[in-house]
Amino acid sequence: MEIRIRQAERGDLHELARLFDAYRQFYDQASDVAGAREFLRERMDARQSLVIVAEGEDSLVGFAQLYPMFSSVRMAPIWILNDLYVDADVRRLGIGRLLLEASAAAARGAGAGRIVLETARENLAARALYLSAGWEEESTQWYSLDLAAPETVN
Repeated sequence: MEIRIRQAERGDLHELARLFDAYRQFYDQASDVAGAREFLRERMDARQSLVIVAEGEDSLVGFAQLYPMFSSVRMAPIWILNDLYVDADVRRLGIGRLLLEASAAAARGAGAGRIVLETARENLAARALYLSAGWEEESTQWYSLDLAAPETVN
């Protein structure tokens, strides 16, 4: 299968929303293709993210979405590789690695000094991919505060 890696365009939103919805379902979210399409459209229109797609012969088969941010310590831009997904029926063909490489090239091209990601410890396939592509697991611990949850602290 020949794969073309490129930046997503507005005309990709229909297919991209299908992939994004499958990605969210992988993380136990309810299906919402219309919401996925709107979320992606808003990010793309406002240039708040960069979406890179993997295009097969007839359709999109994977994507990566990156968000820019800044490191005060480094005094430089860094990018977050927030989303990476490849259709289940075309996994293990190197598409994830191609998306990782394109993500790193895009971040580097935008002047970023670093690219970071977070994944669940139990996502062994993703962790193996990242390590095989030269990424390093760090010992830092992220914390989160769910701002949509009811307040639990008085």
